[in-house]
Amino acid sequence: MPQNDTKPAEAKLSGQAIISELIRNMELGRFEMGYSVLLPCVFSLYLHPDDYARLEGVFDLIVEDAKKVLCARVAQLNSRPSMWRWKRPDRQPKEFKIAARDWTLEFLPDIENTVPLGDVEIHSELNETAQPGFRGTKTTLMDREPSVTSPRPAAITRRAGDSVYAEIRYEDDSGPQLYLVSQNDVRIGRGGDDLPMDLALYTNDEVSREHLALKRDPATGRFRIVDKSVNGTWLDGKRLKKGVEEALPDRAQIGVAEVLTLSFESRK
Repeated sequence: MPQNDTKPAEAKLSGQAIISELIRNMELGRFEMGYSVLLPCVFSLYLHPDDYARLEGVFDLIVEDAKKVLCARVAQLNSRPSMWRWKRPDRQPKEFKIAARDWTLEFLPDIENTVPLGDVEIHSELNETAQPGFRGTKTTLMDREPSVTSPRPAAITRRAGDSVYAEIRYEDDSGPQLYLVSQNDVRIGRGGDDLPMDLALYTNDEVSREHLALKRDPATGRFRIVDKSVNGTWLDGKRLKKGVEEALPDRAQIGVAEVLTLSFESRK
Protein backbone atom coordinates (compact mmCIF):
# COMPACT_ATOMS: atom_id res chain seq x y z
CA MET A 1 0.00 0.00 0.00
CA PRO A 2 1.28 3.52 -0.72
CA GLN A 3 2.47 5.44 2.28
CA ASN A 4 0.44 8.38 3.44
CA ASP A 5 2.80 11.36 3.34
CA THR A 6 0.11 13.83 4.40
CA LYS A 7 1.41 15.96 7.25
CA PRO A 8 -0.99 16.91 10.05
CA ALA A 9 -2.39 20.38 9.56
CA GLU A 10 -0.81 22.95 11.79
CA ALA A 11 -3.22 24.53 14.22
CA LYS A 12 -4.30 27.97 13.14
CA LEU A 13 -4.67 30.75 15.66
CA SER A 14 -8.28 31.94 15.78
CA GLY A 15 -9.82 35.18 16.96
CA GLN A 16 -11.79 33.28 19.60
CA ALA A 17 -8.60 31.75 20.99
CA ILE A 18 -6.96 35.19 21.18
CA ILE A 19 -9.95 36.70 22.99
CA SER A 20 -10.20 33.77 25.43
CA GLU A 21 -6.53 34.23 26.31
CA LEU A 22 -7.10 37.97 26.81
CA ILE A 23 -9.82 37.20 29.35
CA ARG A 24 -7.58 34.72 31.18
CA ASN A 25 -4.71 37.20 31.26
CA MET A 26 -6.99 39.96 32.54
CA GLU A 27 -8.30 37.83 35.40
CA LEU A 28 -4.84 36.56 36.40
CA GLY A 29 -3.54 40.13 36.44
CA ARG A 30 -6.14 41.54 38.83
CA PHE A 31 -4.84 43.97 41.46
CA GLU A 32 -6.72 43.69 44.77
CA MET A 33 -7.43 46.80 46.83
CA GLY A 34 -9.55 47.39 49.89
CA TYR A 35 -12.76 48.34 48.13
CA SER A 36 -12.14 47.64 44.45
CA VAL A 37 -10.21 45.40 42.06
CA LEU A 38 -8.23 46.87 39.18
CA LEU A 39 -7.98 44.80 36.03
CA PRO A 40 -5.25 45.11 33.37
CA CYS A 41 -6.42 47.14 30.38
CA VAL A 42 -3.23 47.53 28.31
CA PHE A 43 -2.34 44.42 26.31
CA SER A 44 0.59 43.68 24.00
CA LEU A 45 -0.11 40.57 21.94
CA TYR A 46 2.87 38.85 20.31
CA LEU A 47 2.26 36.48 17.41
CA HIS A 48 4.46 34.21 15.32
CA PRO A 49 5.42 36.21 12.19
CA ASP A 50 3.33 33.89 9.96
CA ASP A 51 0.25 34.34 12.18
CA TYR A 52 0.87 38.08 12.27
CA ALA A 53 1.01 38.28 8.47
CA ARG A 54 -2.11 36.13 8.09
CA LEU A 55 -4.22 38.16 10.54
CA GLU A 56 -2.80 41.65 9.99
CA GLY A 57 -5.75 42.70 7.83
CA VAL A 58 -8.33 41.91 10.54
CA PHE A 59 -6.57 43.18 13.67
CA ASP A 60 -8.98 46.13 13.93
CA LEU A 61 -11.97 43.78 13.85
CA ILE A 62 -10.42 41.48 16.48
CA VAL A 63 -9.76 44.50 18.73
CA GLU A 64 -13.33 45.74 18.30
CA ASP A 65 -14.76 42.36 19.22
CA ALA A 66 -12.30 41.84 22.09
CA LYS A 67 -13.23 45.16 23.70
CA LYS A 68 -16.90 44.15 23.74
CA VAL A 69 -16.06 40.80 25.34
CA LEU A 70 -13.76 42.40 27.94
CA CYS A 71 -16.47 44.92 28.88
CA ALA A 72 -19.03 42.13 29.15
CA ARG A 73 -16.69 40.12 31.41
CA VAL A 74 -16.17 43.07 33.75
CA ALA A 75 -19.94 43.58 33.93
CA GLN A 76 -20.34 39.88 34.73
CA LEU A 77 -17.77 40.07 37.53
CA ASN A 78 -19.61 43.05 39.01
CA SER A 79 -22.97 41.28 38.88
CA ARG A 80 -21.94 38.24 40.92
CA PRO A 81 -23.96 37.83 44.13
CA SER A 82 -22.06 38.33 47.36
CA MET A 83 -21.64 35.25 49.56
CA TRP A 84 -21.66 37.46 52.70
CA ARG A 85 -24.36 39.95 51.68
CA TRP A 86 -26.86 38.32 54.05
CA LYS A 87 -24.46 38.97 56.93
CA ARG A 88 -23.43 42.49 55.98
CA PRO A 89 -26.21 44.12 53.90
CA ASP A 90 -24.64 47.53 54.50
CA ARG A 91 -21.48 46.65 52.56
CA GLN A 92 -21.19 46.50 48.79
CA PRO A 93 -19.00 43.96 46.97
CA LYS A 94 -15.70 45.13 45.55
CA GLU A 95 -16.06 46.86 42.20
CA PHE A 96 -14.08 45.48 39.27
CA LYS A 97 -12.82 48.27 37.01
CA ILE A 98 -9.99 49.45 34.77
CA ALA A 99 -7.67 52.42 35.36
CA ALA A 100 -8.30 53.99 31.96
CA ARG A 101 -11.16 55.19 29.79
CA ASP A 102 -10.75 52.37 27.31
CA TRP A 103 -8.85 49.18 26.58
CA THR A 104 -5.58 49.27 24.64
CA LEU A 105 -4.65 46.28 22.49
CA GLU A 106 -1.59 46.17 20.26
CA PHE A 107 -0.58 43.28 17.99
CA LEU A 108 3.14 42.79 17.41
CA PRO A 109 5.17 40.21 15.46
CA ASP A 110 7.49 38.09 17.59
CA ILE A 111 10.99 38.92 16.36
CA GLU A 112 12.72 36.87 19.10
CA ASN A 113 11.47 33.51 17.78
CA THR A 114 9.91 32.49 21.09
CA VAL A 115 6.21 32.29 20.16
CA PRO A 116 5.27 29.09 18.29
CA LEU A 117 2.97 29.12 15.29
CA GLY A 118 -0.64 29.02 16.46
CA ASP A 119 0.16 30.54 19.88
CA VAL A 120 -0.12 34.03 21.33
CA GLU A 121 1.92 35.60 24.12
CA ILE A 122 0.19 38.42 25.99
CA HIS A 123 1.82 41.01 28.24
CA SER A 124 -0.51 43.26 30.22
CA GLU A 125 -0.36 46.27 32.54
CA LEU A 126 -2.87 48.21 34.63
CA ASN A 127 -2.47 51.27 32.40
CA GLU A 128 0.04 52.95 30.10
CA THR A 129 2.22 53.97 33.05
CA ALA A 130 3.56 50.97 34.98
CA GLN A 131 2.36 51.01 38.60
CA PRO A 132 4.93 50.71 41.43
CA GLY A 133 2.79 48.14 43.27
CA PHE A 134 1.87 46.03 40.26
CA ARG A 135 3.89 43.51 38.29
CA GLY A 136 2.82 43.05 34.69
CA THR A 137 1.24 39.72 33.81
CA LYS A 138 2.43 37.42 31.01
CA THR A 139 0.43 34.50 29.65
CA THR A 140 0.49 32.21 26.63
CA LEU A 141 -2.21 30.19 24.92
CA MET A 142 -0.16 27.00 25.04
CA ASP A 143 0.91 25.42 28.30
CA ARG A 144 4.35 27.01 28.44
CA GLU A 145 6.09 29.72 30.42
CA PRO A 146 6.56 33.04 28.60
CA SER A 147 10.18 32.86 27.48
CA VAL A 148 10.98 36.54 27.13
CA THR A 149 13.80 37.63 29.43
CA SER A 150 14.34 41.15 28.11
CA PRO A 151 11.93 44.00 27.39
CA ARG A 152 9.94 43.65 24.19
CA PRO A 153 10.05 46.29 21.46
CA ALA A 154 7.41 49.00 22.06
CA ALA A 155 7.16 47.93 25.71
CA ILE A 156 10.53 48.98 27.09
CA THR A 157 9.02 51.36 29.65
CA ARG A 158 6.82 48.65 31.11
CA ARG A 159 7.97 46.51 34.02
CA ALA A 160 8.59 42.85 33.35
CA GLY A 161 6.72 40.32 35.49
CA ASP A 162 8.46 39.09 38.60
CA SER A 163 8.68 35.41 39.51
CA VAL A 164 5.56 33.94 41.09
CA TYR A 165 6.45 32.00 44.23
CA ALA A 166 2.98 30.77 45.17
CA GLU A 167 -0.71 31.23 44.48
CA ILE A 168 -3.60 31.71 46.87
CA ARG A 169 -7.17 30.94 45.84
CA TYR A 170 -10.15 31.99 47.94
CA GLU A 171 -13.65 33.42 47.82
CA ASP A 172 -14.68 36.56 49.69
CA ASP A 173 -17.57 38.99 49.33
CA SER A 174 -16.45 39.92 45.83
CA GLY A 175 -16.43 36.33 44.56
CA PRO A 176 -13.69 33.82 43.64
CA GLN A 177 -10.19 35.31 43.76
CA LEU A 178 -6.66 34.37 42.76
CA TYR A 179 -3.66 36.09 44.37
CA LEU A 180 -0.20 35.48 42.92
CA VAL A 181 2.59 35.76 45.49
CA SER A 182 5.63 37.49 43.98
CA GLN A 183 7.13 38.91 47.18
CA ASN A 184 8.75 37.47 50.30
CA ASP A 185 6.33 39.03 52.81
CA VAL A 186 2.56 38.96 52.44
CA ARG A 187 0.27 40.74 54.91
CA ILE A 188 -3.30 39.41 54.84
CA GLY A 189 -6.45 40.89 56.37
CA ARG A 190 -9.30 43.33 55.85
CA GLY A 191 -6.91 46.29 55.97
CA GLY A 192 -8.03 49.91 55.83
CA ASP A 193 -7.01 53.33 54.56
CA ASP A 194 -4.38 53.55 57.30
CA LEU A 195 -3.42 49.87 57.18
CA PRO A 196 -2.91 48.60 53.60
CA MET A 197 -2.66 44.85 53.08
CA ASP A 198 -0.84 42.95 50.35
CA LEU A 199 -3.84 40.64 50.14
CA ALA A 200 -6.96 42.57 51.20
CA LEU A 201 -9.90 40.34 52.14
CA TYR A 202 -13.33 41.85 51.61
CA THR A 203 -15.42 40.16 54.28
CA ASN A 204 -16.99 40.70 57.71
CA ASP A 205 -15.22 42.11 60.75
CA GLU A 206 -14.62 38.72 62.33
CA VAL A 207 -11.51 38.87 60.14
CA SER A 208 -8.95 41.20 61.69
CA ARG A 209 -7.64 44.19 59.75
CA GLU A 210 -4.23 42.48 59.85
CA HIS A 211 -5.11 38.84 60.33
CA LEU A 212 -2.03 36.84 59.35
CA ALA A 213 1.23 37.04 57.46
CA LEU A 214 3.25 34.76 55.21
CA LYS A 215 7.04 34.99 55.11
CA ARG A 216 9.28 33.42 52.49
CA ASP A 217 12.92 32.52 53.04
CA PRO A 218 14.72 33.60 49.81
CA ALA A 219 17.52 31.11 50.46
CA THR A 220 15.28 28.02 50.62
CA GLY A 221 12.06 29.20 49.00
CA ARG A 222 10.11 27.88 51.98
CA PHE A 223 7.20 29.77 53.52
CA ARG A 224 6.24 30.33 57.14
CA ILE A 225 2.93 31.54 58.53
CA VAL A 226 2.09 33.59 61.63
CA ASP A 227 -1.30 34.43 63.13
CA LYS A 228 -1.85 38.07 64.17
CA SER A 229 -5.60 37.99 64.70
CA VAL A 230 -8.27 38.15 67.37
CA ASN A 231 -10.45 35.30 66.10
CA GLY A 232 -7.76 32.88 65.01
CA THR A 233 -6.07 31.28 62.00
CA TRP A 234 -6.12 27.56 61.17
CA LEU A 235 -3.52 25.61 59.20
CA ASP A 236 -4.95 22.39 57.75
CA GLY A 237 -7.49 22.26 60.58
CA LYS A 238 -5.10 23.09 63.43
CA ARG A 239 -5.38 26.46 65.15
CA LEU A 240 -2.15 28.43 65.19
CA LYS A 241 -0.73 30.07 68.29
CA LYS A 242 -0.89 33.83 67.93
CA GLY A 243 2.47 35.42 67.14
CA VAL A 244 4.27 32.09 66.68
CA GLU A 245 5.70 31.35 63.24
CA GLU A 246 5.11 27.87 61.83
CA ALA A 247 6.27 26.15 58.65
CA LEU A 248 3.78 26.35 55.81
CA PRO A 249 3.51 23.21 53.63
CA ASP A 250 3.76 23.52 49.85
CA ARG A 251 0.01 22.93 49.75
CA ALA A 252 -2.20 24.02 52.60
CA GLN A 253 -5.69 25.12 53.59
CA ILE A 254 -5.60 28.25 55.74
CA GLY A 255 -8.75 28.99 57.74
CA VAL A 256 -9.33 32.67 58.48
CA ALA A 257 -11.47 33.25 61.60
CA GLU A 258 -13.78 30.38 60.52
CA VAL A 259 -15.09 32.82 57.89
CA LEU A 260 -13.21 31.85 54.73
CA THR A 261 -10.44 29.54 53.53
CA LEU A 262 -7.28 30.37 51.62
CA SER A 263 -6.00 27.56 49.40
CA PHE A 264 -2.23 28.01 49.31
CA GLU A 265 0.04 26.31 46.77
CA SER A 266 3.76 26.94 46.43
CA ARG A 267 5.29 27.12 42.95
CA LYS A 268 8.77 25.59 42.90
